[in-house]
Amino acid sequence: MHILHVIGSLSPADGGPPEVVRQLAQVYRETGDSLEVVCLDSPNAPFLRDFPCLVHALGQRWIGRYSLSPRFWKWLQANIARFDGVVMQGIWTFPGIAVRLIAREAGKPYCVFAHGALDPWFNKKYPLKRLKKMIYWPLQYPVLRDATAVFFTSSVERDLARTSFSPHAWNEVVFPNGINKPEGDPGDQIDAFYGRFPSLRGRRFLLFLSRLHEKKGCDLLLHAFARVASTAPDLDLVMAGPDQTGIEASLRQIAAQKGIASRVHWPGMLSGDLKWGALRACDAFVLPSHQENFGIVVVESLAAGRPVLMSNQINIWREIQAEGVGLIDDDTAEGTERLLRAWIDMSPGERESMAARTYPAFLRRYTLRSGAEVINRTFFPEQESEMANELSHAV
Repeated sequence: MHILHVIGSLSPADGGPPEVVRQLAQVYRETGDSLEVVCLDSPNAPFLRDFPCLVHALGQRWIGRYSLSPRFWKWLQANIARFDGVVMQGIWTFPGIAVRLIAREAGKPYCVFAHGALDPWFNKKYPLKRLKKMIYWPLQYPVLRDATAVFFTSSVERDLARTSFSPHAWNEVVFPNGINKPEGDPGDQIDAFYGRFPSLRGRRFLLFLSRLHEKKGCDLLLHAFARVASTAPDLDLVMAGPDQTGIEASLRQIAAQKGIASRVHWPGMLSGDLKWGALRACDAFVLPSHQENFGIVVVESLAAGRPVLMSNQINIWREIQAEGVGLIDDDTAEGTERLLRAWIDMSPGERESMAARTYPAFLRRYTLRSGAEVINRTFFPEQESEMANELSHAV
């Protein structure tokens, strides 16, 4: 199988979708099938240097996130014949329109990852954007309707997507999302993190690791931490992630006004060994998000052996709760405070017991190897992919 993935950007700052593509590229490299990626990033973007497959970076992206790109249209027309199928990462953009039209003309199957963009939370939170999407729906809906499959990363995301717009008839498939086992030496990664941020050495800390965005509940976390800080004087909060909307200044102001500025750390976006070092070194990972279709960083926390404190608006919360590897509460100020207090009130033995369950839960539920096979079977269900044999031997 030779698969093309289409994505607006592979920048790690865009969160889960670029990481899913990176992880899939590693799986394909190990199992004999092949994958290429076309994106609209600059060819000189530093995050493309070590990408584990061939990337065609076209360097043309007009009209903001709509990603209008005549260069992409021409490239896809010239190259689509080389591929067995096309996977579109994301919706509401020009590349999805192009994929549908060009793939159908070439007689090639294509699939679409919705990546949470059909969640009704966005309609409630941003009514003006919902109006724009309703106007755009006659263009977007055929992309989903005519796809061989529309991939959702949880059954909750799949069910919620049916409630956002109408009509909504498509071939829905729940994709077994996850990541590969983390590489690198855990001790070296922790040392690298403390080497960059020595003020945290010897301190317990909770780790927020995501985009600084109102959707993520950053303000809730700061207010809640301020209310519990006096009960855990040895506990700090690390707010790690890129600031794409200019929200960091207002968040820092909250920390200053609440008297916790000295205990809140802002390292920016962490990647590679620094990211894994932070995850391995933290007391627990915390994400009081208002909406997450999956939450890839939740899975990364489990893979690093750390429990998660999260809202019940992250669509895999039931699985986390069932595995006993985290605490769950509402995405409100009160719910976030309860999360932190519940963690603080646990005994060291209870926290260690929960941490011990995290990596086994990751192995049971969230390794990505089966995901690549799902893509292959979706494109060609009548063929027994050679990857199935490869995966069975690898596992």
